Amino acid sequence: MIITCAIIDDEPLAAGLLESYVKKTPYLSLQGTYNSAIQAMKNLREDPVQLLFLDVQMPELSGLEFSKVLPKSIKVIFTTAFSQYALDGFKANALDYLLKPISYEDFLKSTDKAYEWFSICMKQDVYKRDRFMLVKSDYKLLRVGLDDILYIEGEKDYVSFVMKNGEKVMSLMSMKKLDDFLPKPEFLRTHRSFIVHMPEVQLVDRFRIVFGDVYVPISENYKEEVLAYLNQHTLG
Repeated sequence: MIITCAIIDDEPLAAGLLESYVKKTPYLSLQGTYNSAIQAMKNLREDPVQLLFLDVQMPELSGLEFSKVLPKSIKVIFTTAFSQYALDGFKANALDYLLKPISYEDFLKSTDKAYEWFSICMKQDVYKRDRFMLVKSDYKLLRVGLDDILYIEGEKDYVSFVMKNGEKVMSLMSMKKLDDFLPKPEFLRTHRSFIVHMPEVQLVDRFRIVFGDVYVPISENYKEEVLAYLNQHTLG
């Protein structure tokens, strides 16, 4: 997978250093370097990239201000000489934050994080499109249709796919991996041991999702996202 990227930095030396890092990173393809957000604005709207290395402090329009008007498809790694902007960067949903002077080691850690994020998104898109996944079970690959899943339960090193027809499919994998790759908000983690296929929810009773005689808990760690989904579908 190749990630298209651009650099916006009003310091020529800093921009040049980032260019050299991008060129020696095999999965990055540099589409442009700009010395201001104003200069980049038109190009990025007409020909957007996937990843933007964006300086925080710039004249006319700061990186933080510019990030608010970017298309949601463009992910940002902020670059700055001032650590106090880190919190603001993460509030702006940045993938990461690089503090100048930037070493290639730190640059690579950030871009590896971006690569992982885009890989997960690509996998989610495949699952959304094809509506199935193949999982390993007893040395075989079994097809599991997304529309056939009721909920998923974690059991130590295994997960159990509980299907709408009552069947169970056991597979050796982690709940975290499933939580990363299953499309959201269609599938939401409600508890460290449960992921629920939310369109299949018929009954919620006192912070528990009820499937027949099974009560799936909604724990404090996952409550906000689950309740937001339920509230969107609640009348009255």
